Amino acid sequence: MTTAVAPPAALNAADRCDRCGAQAYVRAELTNGGELLFCAHHAREHEDKLREIAVTIHDETSRLAETPATAPSGEI
Repeated sequence: MTTAVAPPAALNAADRCDRCGAQAYVRAELTNGGELLFCAHHAREHEDKLREIAVTIHDETSRLAETPATAPSGEI
C-alpha cells in the first residue's frame, strides 16, 4: 500500500504573516503538525531558525516578481 501526500494548497490573499499581518508568501510546516505563515521579509529574517524546526517550507516569494494582470477597461 502506498500513501500519496497532497501538495500544499497555494497561499492566497487571505493568508497573513504571523509576525506582521502582511500577505503571506511562505508556509513552514512544523513537526508537531502546526504551521507558520510569513511575508517575504519575515521569512528571510527567520530563515535559519525555520530551516531548523520545519518539516517543509513552501515558498511562493517568486510570485512577487510576476507582472500583475491589468484590469479590464470596464473596471477602471
